[in-house]
Amino acid sequence: MNMRFWVVGGEYTDTSFNELVSGSERVMGPYSNRDAALVAWRRVAEETRGDCYARFTVAEEPARRSI
Repeated sequence: MNMRFWVVGGEYTDTSFNELVSGSERVMGPYSNRDAALVAWRRVAEETRGDCYARFTVAEEPARRSI
């Protein structure tokens, strides 16, 4: 089973991080391993370090089962 990883996030309306600002959503990937996704996450986290409303995370896509 191949796992896929994504970096997702954007700018939120406030620091409760419940609602994204429309149009600010970003999805990066897929990455074939967590390490590659973490490299991308670190890059985008550094780019948005001064924005207290920005947040990104690494998400793991569930593996698909072969039938």
